[in-house]
Amino acid sequence: MKMQQQQFRIGTLAQELDVPKFVIRFWEKEFAIKSSRTDGGQRYYTAQDLSTFKKIKELLYTQKFTIAGAKDALQTRTQGSSAVVGSTKTTMHTQATLQLSKDMLLQLREKLYKLQRIL
Repeated sequence: MKMQQQQFRIGTLAQELDVPKFVIRFWEKEFAIKSSRTDGGQRYYTAQDLSTFKKIKELLYTQKFTIAGAKDALQTRTQGSSAVVGSTKTTMHTQATLQLSKDMLLQLREKLYKLQRIL
């Protein structure tokens, strides 16, 4: 016997996430989430969709990721890649952040050597 999956209509999902329905529709479009539709055209979502939307809300509202950063983080999580660092302006992989810091330190050291020679 096949068990039926739990399904949520958009209003129920919006209530569960404590966001307006238009936010659900926006996220669905931005994050390319394919909702199922009834014969009448109404959206409905699975428990897996609810979980995805909860992750999106966490990334955007709590961790302050940008939309692009949240997309990247979700993709990274589903692929099981390295950790991601979030900020309000951008989101980068930890490795990229470390490399950027290293490059900046090398540039700063070079400028300090030049300044030392001048003095």
